[in-house]
Amino acid sequence: MTTPKDANQPITTADLTWDDNGQPLSNYFGDVYFSRHNGLAETQHVFLQHNHLAQRFSQCTSDTPFTIGETGFGSGLNFLAAWQLWQQTAPSLARLHFVSVERFPLSHGDLVKALSLWPQLQPLAQQLIAAYPKALYPGVHRLGFGPVSLTLILDEAAAGFTQLLASHHPDFDHGFAGFAVDAWFLDGFAPAKNPDMWRPELFASLARLSRLGTTLATFTAAGVVKRGLQAVGFDIEKVPGFGKKREMIRAVRSNIKATPEPPLASPLAWQAGAKVAAPVTTVAVIGAGLAGCHTAAALARRGVHIHLYDRHPAPAQEASGNPQGVVYAKLSPQPGNQGDFNCLALLYAQRHYQSFWDCDTQDFGDQCGVLQLANEKQVKTYTAIAKRLGQQGLVHWLNHQQTQQQAGVTTSAPGLWFPQSGWLYPQKVCAELIRPAAVTSFYNTEIGRLEPLPGHHQCSDQPQWRLANTEGQHLGDYHSVVVACANQARVLSPTAHLPLKPVRGQVSLVPATKQSRQLSSVVCSEGYIAPSYLNDQGLASHCLGATFDPKSCDMQPRREDQRRNLDAATAVLPEINRQWPREVDNWSARVALRATSPDYLPLVGPVADVPAMETAFASLRKNARQAVASPGHFLPGLYANLGHGSRGLTYTPLCAELLAAHLLGEPPPLGFTLNQALHPARFIIRELIRNQR
Repeated sequence: MTTPKDANQPITTADLTWDDNGQPLSNYFGDVYFSRHNGLAETQHVFLQHNHLAQRFSQCTSDTPFTIGETGFGSGLNFLAAWQLWQQTAPSLARLHFVSVERFPLSHGDLVKALSLWPQLQPLAQQLIAAYPKALYPGVHRLGFGPVSLTLILDEAAAGFTQLLASHHPDFDHGFAGFAVDAWFLDGFAPAKNPDMWRPELFASLARLSRLGTTLATFTAAGVVKRGLQAVGFDIEKVPGFGKKREMIRAVRSNIKATPEPPLASPLAWQAGAKVAAPVTTVAVIGAGLAGCHTAAALARRGVHIHLYDRHPAPAQEASGNPQGVVYAKLSPQPGNQGDFNCLALLYAQRHYQSFWDCDTQDFGDQCGVLQLANEKQVKTYTAIAKRLGQQGLVHWLNHQQTQQQAGVTTSAPGLWFPQSGWLYPQKVCAELIRPAAVTSFYNTEIGRLEPLPGHHQCSDQPQWRLANTEGQHLGDYHSVVVACANQARVLSPTAHLPLKPVRGQVSLVPATKQSRQLSSVVCSEGYIAPSYLNDQGLASHCLGATFDPKSCDMQPRREDQRRNLDAATAVLPEINRQWPREVDNWSARVALRATSPDYLPLVGPVADVPAMETAFASLRKNARQAVASPGHFLPGLYANLGHGSRGLTYTPLCAELLAAHLLGEPPPLGFTLNQALHPARFIIRELIRNQR
């Protein structure tokens, strides 16, 4: 039997042997993935029947999603079987969250081969295969299938589920913003084959993500499983197993107090403490750029009515308003918050925009691929990125000749090739996102005041925030408000403390030439140039850009910036610009101010009650390592989705899912570390630790 690699190393795919019937066997664990007799029937007997899912699915409502947790995603058979049953029994407006952990995921090819065993599941299997991550990157991957969401965590089981907690502090015994699992599929290889998974830490994680009445089913009746479940408050019952298995276990959480410490510990719990009041029926979203429109769309998909406010006459008129935006991210060959978030956000964005690129009725953009060219200093880094992340097709390293073949024109260097990426027209994307009837837009409406209503600290289900325009006219009272208006958030009192910084950017809009029309992919380095598009006058054009100037808020186009954009394009495509005049005075330009944070990561989540946070964590000024036994303090019903800088197209789809999880108490689409890295309150804690506040 092969020994698995250390869990701290990059994800290792499953090592399989296929038997004469085409069924997979794990060489790591010397065990089968599912019953040789009938794997689908086994799933239906063990997990669906003994969690009573047909009946429970039929009783679901649109107010609260049903959540299943699973150990061992494997081939995805259990997920597909649950999804199929959901389609057959659940009401049309209900939502299902399926959360699964896998240490050794199947490669894309092995997944296709394994799922070919189940013809009756093929319509769903093909959707799973299409959405399967193009890079099996450690951490949390969110895959969306309409009303069904799959949260696939690539990690060891106990640690993976711990990523879903709002806090690792042992004094706080609750999950992410009220989220809890309704039914567990305790799967994975048998305890005798995989003892490292069936540890007390796993059962502790299950307990902390369960509520009173949470059910559980597992194929095994091993003593270590029975004792582990009983120790954390589950009442167990042995029932007949499937096929030749004499017994299996089903259980229900009856003792909510039995909650041992999780496998990880953190001295602070500031990320915990935000309250969720369900059901949330109407939410005000301030700002109709990419962040606001994606937020509105994510909440509308969940049955929430949206009032979307913007000071312009149409959506995406500021930093989101360029005619061409590129879906790409700067990846890293090493783990870290920046690289991890960029990779996961890019993977999610590529899946999210697929329907836009595939649309036959509108021209939203082109999935033409993106070339990220490397200078001499970047070659080593870029080749390491391709080696680490390229196994499943997210990115490839191309030599100089290959980049020219992909671009269709002469390029200046080798680089990274992202075949699943491309460019989009952000204004058209935003308009499509807010097209659902659940979104009501109020344009030419600038928010001047965002004020708490009396009693807002009680976190009731009554309205807590009042909006007024700049003339003082009352616009409405809301239980929940999302601030997604970029730099304008600094004008509103509750979000004025957020450290947003404007960064000026200018793009050049230039006519296409005979030679430039040959460009067949996006090419970027210091700037970017995309294949030609038809502008509002029906003329073929290119968008070149964009400059990056954090020291200016001048909104007038600059001639020197036009030249900078031309020079940047010439640097990567040395021949394509020969037909463009060096005189750029007649070119059109567009200027906007991006909003960035000090660490260049977005700010997504509940907005802090600053005085209360400063009081609760004041001791950090003297001792940064002190274990402060206090949760965070947040303004009830107020959330932010800000600071996306020049990566709005890539960041905002995943950040909108994260915002919806915070607001509605759903499983988060990112793990604990990245949730904390994006949390708007992180700067308060950092400044207290540095004694700067």
